[in-house]
Amino acid sequence: MDTKKLYKKGLRLEYFTVSYNFIEAGVAILFGTIASSIALVGFGMDSIVETLSGFVLIWRLYQHENMTDSEEEKIEKRAMKFVAITFFVLGTYVLVQSVLKLISGTPPDPSLPGIILAFVSLIIMPFLAYQKVKVGKQINSRALVADAKETIACAFLSAALLLGLGLNYLFGLWQADPIVGLVIVFFLFREGLESWEEAQ
Repeated sequence: MDTKKLYKKGLRLEYFTVSYNFIEAGVAILFGTIASSIALVGFGMDSIVETLSGFVLIWRLYQHENMTDSEEEKIEKRAMKFVAITFFVLGTYVLVQSVLKLISGTPPDPSLPGIILAFVSLIIMPFLAYQKVKVGKQINSRALVADAKETIACAFLSAALLLGLGLNYLFGLWQADPIVGLVIVFFLFREGLESWEEAQ
């Protein structure tokens, strides 16, 4: 596959990422708010970060033919720093909310729609991340590979979310929800730090 087709494939992957995560964010935040689930709301906010990251990557891939190598390198670093900052902001929010939820002892309601959403994302995200890494390496785009890491983080979060919501839904273990929120924080901060370091 020639370079031009690879860039078009990268764009298609990002279009799908933006579209899917926009819907995922809306569904997760809506039902998370209804159920008072910080894990589900945090998951939805992670989807917003992925949507923003996708927009950055779309812009970057479109500009490829109009930039010199040095200009492209600068764009790569800016995109990766942007991804890192959004991880840190989101992680801080979810951390605070998870701790407050544990302290207050307010149980979230069970959420079957959240469980279904987590299951669907757990299937889709690993495949999408694999394709991004493959194309990113072929066109030598560190930003696309970094975005793939964000996508695979979403897959891990989907698994954690599925566990937390499932325990609450099946056994009434509401503490699993904010604890999963703290697990999400770990992934967010770790991925943010890695993206920042790679952008230096």
